Amino acid sequence: MDYLTKIQAELETYIEPEKSEFLPKFFNAVPGGYGEGDQFLGIRVPNQRKVARKYYKKISLSTVEQLLQSEYHEHRLTALIILVYKFEKAKSEQDRAEIVDLYLKNLDYVNNWDLVDSSADKILGAYLFDKERKLLYELADSNDLWRERVAVIATFYFIRQGQFTDTLALARKLLNHHHDLIHKAVGWMLREVGKRDFATEYQFLRQHYQPMPRTMLRYAIEKFELELRQQFLKGLVE
Repeated sequence: MDYLTKIQAELETYIEPEKSEFLPKFFNAVPGGYGEGDQFLGIRVPNQRKVARKYYKKISLSTVEQLLQSEYHEHRLTALIILVYKFEKAKSEQDRAEIVDLYLKNLDYVNNWDLVDSSADKILGAYLFDKERKLLYELADSNDLWRERVAVIATFYFIRQGQFTDTLALARKLLNHHHDLIHKAVGWMLREVGKRDFATEYQFLRQHYQPMPRTMLRYAIEKFELELRQQFLKGLVE
């Protein structure tokens, strides 16, 4: 039995039928939803991580790519978790570059918020930290919801290293975006900036909060003191 078949078979041992009914609704995989057409087996994430840890050292990138191209959401998430493990343990820049190339080539399969959030900062953000970051702005200009979210979430790696410039630049670029999932992603990243440097987030919000979508603002100010949150929500901050 090849590793792809082994992984798929082992994942199937963790299927919970009630989860397979719940998850399509949770990830909006309904007609007209952002996850429309996705299919779910009904497997909890901790069990996917367990399988990923067991096999990530043993399987080739080509096998991971096959798993990533599966019709099943849990297969794709497991593949991305494996890619993260492989990237973190990579011994050379060439190995890291091969993983990033595979990730970028298969972005069509990174097509829901959990898939993006489990991988973008840990793979793409980590890789670009000491490199030119033009790619993030190209993704942000792609008019593709998931690529745009990848661009924003990738900067989480930079934020954790104390670098905020790209997060703020992408937040400005996506300030008037139409989709709630981008509002949430940008607000979340601004909040993470503020956890590390309140003044930087505060100054950014002072300049941009008036036209900011309400969801984005609420996410960004979630950790502020109540009085200051209310001032922002009422438009009283000058």
